Amino acid sequence: MTQKLFWNDPYQTRLDTEVTQVDGDQVWLRETIFFAFSGGQESDSGNIGGYPVLLAQKQELEIAYTLPADHTLTPGTPVHISIDGARRYRLMRLHFAAEMVLQLMYQLRPGILRIGAHISADKARIDFASDTSLSPLFAVLEEQTLALVNRDLPIQTAFSDVAAERRFWSVEGFAQMPCGGTHPRSTGEIGPLALKRKNTGKGKERIEVMLLS
Repeated sequence: MTQKLFWNDPYQTRLDTEVTQVDGDQVWLRETIFFAFSGGQESDSGNIGGYPVLLAQKQELEIAYTLPADHTLTPGTPVHISIDGARRYRLMRLHFAAEMVLQLMYQLRPGILRIGAHISADKARIDFASDTSLSPLFAVLEEQTLALVNRDLPIQTAFSDVAAERRFWSVEGFAQMPCGGTHPRSTGEIGPLALKRKNTGKGKERIEVMLLS
């Protein structure tokens, strides 16, 4: 099984490892820092063995990386992995910004149902089932997220089930949530954020989350 080092150190952007399996344009690695799309968080961008990664895809507990069809990698080939560190860091910050908004929304509107989420390097979004606009809550949400940022609280991450690779994050005094994404070390790294409402259809409300720095 591929060792997923992005959980050990989400700030790591370079790694030397080796290929363990090849199937056409797909390769598998002994260990990796290259996150694959999961839980709404987009995949990293970068290279493996000098080849651009076209797709990073979870396959149960494994990750398959699709490279250009003309790659020459074989099992046992040493490879260098590099990812776009600036993009990863924005994904980490936006991911946790969305998590803060989600948990605060649960507190403000008990019973509200999240029906979707997506985190890109530009913005994050959370979709809720709601027949009424959520925008009246934005001032409180922005105030409370900024308070969490200013408190600069540690973000703890760990396994809840090692064999199944289930993970969670927790912030003491705030919340705990199952999540297998990458996260910053503290809430202070998120910085101030802004919220925007989108109505995506009857009974659906979308909150877009953007970083201001």
